[in-house]
Amino acid sequence: METILLFAPLVGALICGFGWRVLGENAAQWVATSLLFLSALLSWVLFLSFDPFAHETGSYTLPVLRWIESGTLATDWAIRIDRLTTVMLVVITSVSALVHLYSFGYMAHDEHFREGESYRPRFFAYLSFFTFAMLMLVTADNLLQLFFGWEGVGVASYLLIGFYIRKQSAGAAAIKAFVVNRVGDFGFLLGIFGIYLLTDSIQFSVIFAEAGEIANTQIQFLWREWNAANLVAFLLFIGAMGKSAQFLLHTWLPDAMEGPTPVSALIHAATMVTAGVFLVCRMSPIIEYADWTQGFIIAIGALTAFFAATVGLVQNDIKRVIAYSTCSQLGYMFVAAGIGVYSVAMFHLFTHAFFKAMLFLGAGSVIHGMHHEQDMRNYGGLRHKMPYTFWAMMIGTLAITGVGIPLLYLGFPVGFAGFVSKDAVIESAYAFSPNGYAFWALVIAALFTSFYSWRLMFMTFYGKPRGDKHTHEHAHESPTVMLIPLGVLAAGAIFAGMIWYKPFFGDHYAVENWFGIEQHEKSKDHAGPGLMLVAPAYAASAASDDHSDDHGDDHAKAEPLAPGETDPRLGQGAIYMAPDNHVLDDAHHVPTWVKLAPFFAMLAGFLVAFQLYIRRPELPKIIAEQQAPLYRFLLNKWYVDEIYDAIFVRPARRLGHFLWKKGDGSTIDGGINGLAMGIIPFFTRKLNQAQSGYVFHYAFAMVLGIAGLVTWMTLAG
Repeated sequence: METILLFAPLVGALICGFGWRVLGENAAQWVATSLLFLSALLSWVLFLSFDPFAHETGSYTLPVLRWIESGTLATDWAIRIDRLTTVMLVVITSVSALVHLYSFGYMAHDEHFREGESYRPRFFAYLSFFTFAMLMLVTADNLLQLFFGWEGVGVASYLLIGFYIRKQSAGAAAIKAFVVNRVGDFGFLLGIFGIYLLTDSIQFSVIFAEAGEIANTQIQFLWREWNAANLVAFLLFIGAMGKSAQFLLHTWLPDAMEGPTPVSALIHAATMVTAGVFLVCRMSPIIEYADWTQGFIIAIGALTAFFAATVGLVQNDIKRVIAYSTCSQLGYMFVAAGIGVYSVAMFHLFTHAFFKAMLFLGAGSVIHGMHHEQDMRNYGGLRHKMPYTFWAMMIGTLAITGVGIPLLYLGFPVGFAGFVSKDAVIESAYAFSPNGYAFWALVIAALFTSFYSWRLMFMTFYGKPRGDKHTHEHAHESPTVMLIPLGVLAAGAIFAGMIWYKPFFGDHYAVENWFGIEQHEKSKDHAGPGLMLVAPAYAASAASDDHSDDHGDDHAKAEPLAPGETDPRLGQGAIYMAPDNHVLDDAHHVPTWVKLAPFFAMLAGFLVAFQLYIRRPELPKIIAEQQAPLYRFLLNKWYVDEIYDAIFVRPARRLGHFLWKKGDGSTIDGGINGLAMGIIPFFTRKLNQAQSGYVFHYAFAMVLGIAGLVTWMTLAG
């Protein structure tokens, strides 16, 4: 089953890419889509039936083939299945299958291609290949295999973002995404090299078992010695920053909107951009020992969440608003991973996939119905023209803004998916550092998220029609094949958070069971303190589901490990939480005002957006004119692109121009031309002059030659 799940998208990509001339366009597309739905079905079967405690370490491995053997490096291509993998599998295959189905309607007629030109089989082949590469990434059993999938999605994203081959901006966006990700990938590769140097292996099972030893090792890098765990974790996170578009390496993400809208949903909602979050959670045994890097991850994640939310306030392209929303939500996930609640990071990744994919596909439905108009300033009053799209977008907005009933607990919080998972991140941030930078950055980002999300809804579906009158008159609802995926994703946006709350953010006992982490009781067999403890009384209360508060039981607190002691849980389960990591427990006991803060932030954002875009629609223009410097600052995305242009792009162009003109033109071409057109003709003319035609001249030359030869032989002996 696992092998079929993994390779079905690859088979679909090959059939659609190379066999469509034999099968026909429609048949090839249906084959690729059917194989994706098969893969999605098998993913859900695996997700729902997987029992981590049926396997010794909470995971199992299926060998595929022998791969690389060189010196001490022996790496097989194998499929690793654990709870992290199963979560990612359902996210990737479900969204990809629905995007394939949606694309039948969206890509039916595309103005970027000439009449009769075949582009759909190529598009579906790219989608399927992208899915296969992503599945390779999340099922990897070692870092090299993971990097293979990592680069595979990079290639596929380059092809998909630049799919409109005649659109110059699409080609530029594809190149930008590829180049920016190479910056992060360089750090990722250094991290892999460092791990191999430290453990003589790139297998996850070996790396995780030696994480404690890595934490006690110093390693020389550049100008000084570093703690090995901090250095390796930092380098790996640089790779995650590029792939998941964190601040400083985020600039490719908004420009990637140049690709078709289904591409935006596939890349930015659930797959490629979440690979960085998955990497950090996968490497949790290393991250847990890297205290400095954890602080860096928290800082970058919180800054990204705040930065992207501020930029989203003023964007007018409907897809760019949602793109910056993705960037912001990824910041939430990294904050959760940085503070050590990896289950919460995966929880928000899981729920985010449903409502963000739905928002992108809903935006695509609007664009399709408005004849490819993307500027929200030319929308308005579309809720009656596109009722199904309107309600899908409304559900997505309620989910991303975090609408729910605070403090009501019926065995789980009651609210949309974003309400449950995003609040879990914010509460965990407060538990990690009360009133700290990350907590307040996330709360403010929640307020801004609510504002720009409702701004999108009000500008698109409410008010009077704006822009081209002819376009509005011919606006229409999307075909059924595009609406079905919206309905399926809407169900996930409503129920995913409530259904899977306990496994991801319930009491410690439930989370550890879900992720296959073995419970250890304190006994006389362990000489030192510091194992993750489960008190018998706690186990009994957890088994009876007797909650002490709104969220779950207090877990027995583990003491830190003694110097030199190794946690026996290393290498067990899909994630690792150190013995002194109590954030998951403490998050359930934050003050009431902390639990209410995201709700009131959401409410404030809604009220401000309602005031500005429903009651007083003339106010936004007035405010923008009054606060012109701030407005331009946000509209130009904090001028990060301009700064990069000045520091990197222009000097690189000047250097390239210099090497072209002086190096290639003057030196290389000039040298070859000078040799061919100057030096050689000069000697040729001189040799021609020696050809006089007189015999005595030739005889005299021969005499001179013989005299020289005799002299040389005499002197040389």
